[in-house]
Amino acid sequence: MYQALRPSRSEFVPVRNLRYHVRLWGEPSPARPPLVLLHGWMDVAASWQFVVDALAEARWVLAPDWRGFGLTDGGGVDNYWMPDYLADLDWLLDHYAGDTPIDLVGHSMGGNIAMQYSGVRPRRVRRLVNLEGFGMAPLRADEAPARFGKWIDQLKRLHRGEMGLATYPEAGGVARRLMKTNPRLTQDKADWLAAHWSVARRQPDGREAWEILGDPAHKIINANLFRVDETLALYACIAAPLLAVEASDDSLGRWWKGGYTLADYHERLKTVPDARVACVEDAGHMLHHDQPARVAALIDAFLAG
Repeated sequence: MYQALRPSRSEFVPVRNLRYHVRLWGEPSPARPPLVLLHGWMDVAASWQFVVDALAEARWVLAPDWRGFGLTDGGGVDNYWMPDYLADLDWLLDHYAGDTPIDLVGHSMGGNIAMQYSGVRPRRVRRLVNLEGFGMAPLRADEAPARFGKWIDQLKRLHRGEMGLATYPEAGGVARRLMKTNPRLTQDKADWLAAHWSVARRQPDGREAWEILGDPAHKIINANLFRVDETLALYACIAAPLLAVEASDDSLGRWWKGGYTLADYHERLKTVPDARVACVEDAGHMLHHDQPARVAALIDAFLAG
């Protein structure tokens, strides 16, 4: 199993009636701002371990488990909304950073949150790194009726117990699933991640099974349409320099098959006042697992610039 070079510690922080789990590395220093790492959908804060180990120097790093992921409470809700993540992050920064501007890095959903938050609270972010947080494909207004109907139907399926996550007889099953999803993931890293992505729990039939630490309610679509104009308005308010990092594998090309492309994403990035793009070769969407040393080197160089 992978051996962490810079072990983390856990803290639990009260955030908006939730018990938020935060993973921390290093200690605060007046010489450098806090580095805050935001994980993606169906991921956990521990997923950043490989990048933290590859950073050139030890520094104070914070990574929350988003609400309903990892060890953070979900609050008993049956669906999740983007604005909640923005507010949760603001609460966490009040606690850990106060008025000190932070360096902010987000992956996938976490990258989308980082981009939006940096537009909402531009003074709180010194430097911004977005790893494959592409936003969403545009939706038309006339798609709203069907989307609301789909949202309601999915809620009913969830409450009938039809949207549960798969369970596994042992942690090795979780590791194999991770490697199947990401063929570049090595066995040692998969075994390490499995121990943080899942937990063994007694099932109703008495058997023990490993459950993914993610609330199935995260699978419910967002009822509201994604608005490109709203996103661009947020991007335009970003004051921090932005490094947008993408993997050499074209995730967008596989997800939307031409409906939303890298060229479209790059066009959106032109709205950010100070943005540059970098690419990590031999990597897919989970580039922080595939090439953690290269990702860490990009982060180090950008934050030092």
